[in-house]
Amino acid sequence: MPRRQGRRWGCWLLLLLVLAAAVLAGWTEYQRLLREHPEQFPWTPLSLADPIGPFTARKLAALTGAPDRCFALLGDVPRQLLGSVANPQCRVSDGVRVDALSGPKYRPSGLVAACPVVAALKLWERDVVGPAARRHFGAAIATIDHAGSYSCRRIYGRSEGRFSEHATADAVDITGFRLADGRRISVLDDWNERGAAGAFLREVRDGACDLFATVLSPEYNDAHADHFHLDQAGRGASGWRRCS
Repeated sequence: MPRRQGRRWGCWLLLLLVLAAAVLAGWTEYQRLLREHPEQFPWTPLSLADPIGPFTARKLAALTGAPDRCFALLGDVPRQLLGSVANPQCRVSDGVRVDALSGPKYRPSGLVAACPVVAALKLWERDVVGPAARRHFGAAIATIDHAGSYSCRRIYGRSEGRFSEHATADAVDITGFRLADGRRISVLDDWNERGAAGAFLREVRDGACDLFATVLSPEYNDAHADHFHLDQAGRGASGWRRCS
């Protein structure tokens, strides 16, 4: 083999070795990230033990059509049935009593919401609401005030049109928060407050947008002046979300 051709083959071999080493290094790094940060990838299964990632909301919304998978995430909690067989638009077979899980209590007690909503609430409490309360107030959240989840009705209570996400308990309305030291933060009273309470409410609203398909606050319209509407509409599984 001529010397020049031998050098050319040697260069190609070196290039192939370098490329192989780069591919191996990249694959090793990918495996590490997959193992240590599964929340960063859209194809990894959802785990409530993982921190919130860019695809967490999409994975949570996908649970709306997969109740068995959702209940497997929450563990050993009983299902709550809501509605009647006679009205399939308002039939709920994947309800969960929120108080059955650890975390802040909800007032009034006895709140039942669809499993994907409860899964999102648990992450919201842990990774958004709790840290925000400690940062702004130096106190833990004792209770979360709400205006309910299940309501067999159409949007805004109209006589026609599509049914609300509340009709299948795939939504919950949050009205305020109570701290362990007794202080209360109200969406109605404190949304426009310029101090810690207003900043806290905006932070937990923004954090909810990383977990729910729809988040509506007082900035959306007057009908939401006193609460945050949080829902897991099935469209969220495609990545389409609304945050207002």
